[in-house]
Amino acid sequence: MGAITDVPGVRVGHVQKSDDGWLTGVTVVLPPPGTVGSVDVQGGGPATHETDALDPTTLVSAVDAVVLTGGSAYGLASASGAQRWCEENNRGFVVPGGVVPIVPAAAIFDLGRGGDFSARPTPDMGYAATVAAAAEEEGHDVERGNVGAGTGALMARTYKGGVGTASIILDNGVVVGALAVVNALGLPFDTTTQGVSAAAAEAQPGSQLNTTLVVVATNAILHVAECKRTASAAHAGIARALNPSHTLADGDSVFCLATGSVHLDRTDEAARQMSLITLQSAAADVVRLAILDGVASAKAVSTPAGEYGAFGA
Repeated sequence: MGAITDVPGVRVGHVQKSDDGWLTGVTVVLPPPGTVGSVDVQGGGPATHETDALDPTTLVSAVDAVVLTGGSAYGLASASGAQRWCEENNRGFVVPGGVVPIVPAAAIFDLGRGGDFSARPTPDMGYAATVAAAAEEEGHDVERGNVGAGTGALMARTYKGGVGTASIILDNGVVVGALAVVNALGLPFDTTTQGVSAAAAEAQPGSQLNTTLVVVATNAILHVAECKRTASAAHAGIARALNPSHTLADGDSVFCLATGSVHLDRTDEAARQMSLITLQSAAADVVRLAILDGVASAKAVSTPAGEYGAFGA
């Protein structure tokens, strides 16, 4: 199935806490310097930071790190820790006197799932997750399940969600990888029948909000606008894996990172379109696989706030 780290230069770091009322964490995707990126947010309840900076019409094009975190809007504070690491390592948009790191972030809702509503990711946790990512070797394996931002993730308020990852290698040498944090209102489709999993009937809106967060990475050379369109296309993978998806109670968001080492065929307009369509189709496929990997990798947990079982167990 592979991992997002099959894209050369991409590293992932996790930090989490799961005791004394905590059940949350931070995941940082650290791409190589100069990586181009964008994002597409389609859920109705997002908690995000610096996503406007990734619009194709804005000034910057490079992304220095992507932070996925628990803690809802409170947890977005962890992005400042990742930004601090980037500044210390001179990674960022160059301005007079220094650099401004471009560190977008998105959060899932996991508040109180460990028993303490105030136990949420901090800037220091964001810093530690970035340090962990930077310390990994090229092509390292990615820890899955109840780790990082997936530590407090649930599905349908009942089943444990988590972190999953996958990758695809295309015939032209382009690698497309994805990392997903599955904290969805919905549940996986039942692929053995014509319909939806019967358990999806349990996916009723409640007081807790939900989100599936995804980072897609590729070694292809893409412009910011092409990253934006790839992120948009990759949302189809969420819809293929989970039902319902992109609801008012979900903050479903997809980031796309292009490290820029492999040329696509752009010999004419038809070739350019086919290259991009093939890549974007692969992005949707790999997102679906990453989500299902996150579901399969999640382990049951018991906290003062509740019992959260493994889906399908």
